[in-house]
Amino acid sequence: MAQQKKLSGINIQFPISQLIVEGRKVVETRTYPIPAKYINQEMVLVETPGKKGKFKARMIAIVKFGESFRYENRKQFYADSGRHCVTPESVWAWTDSKGKWGWPVTVVKVFKTPISPKKRTGIQYTTGLRIPG
Repeated sequence: MAQQKKLSGINIQFPISQLIVEGRKVVETRTYPIPAKYINQEMVLVETPGKKGKFKARMIAIVKFGESFRYENRKQFYADSGRHCVTPESVWAWTDSKGKWGWPVTVVKVFKTPISPKKRTGIQYTTGLRIPG
């Protein structure tokens, strides 16, 4: 039997997930800082279909994130849109009530073919995903 690794996964919706694997999106944005246990740790990028994908959730890459940073205001956030690829029209646009955090993408290792998770993925994170080691 082939050796396997168990990793935590992070769900990222299509088509944003594709911007990460293409190297165009180098900062993931969230409304909260990255949990300390995930900083510089290998994670599985679980691509979820969102409203535009015609597939079931699938594992497409290994990613690592550096320490997160807070965007202080809307102006600073959009000045960095070349790195995070979020526009004011996006469903992930800046909101004054929550603000935004940037998670630098430091490593992306794309799988040759997507892998179907053997378990249901969580809303944001999934633990114990098995991938070929």
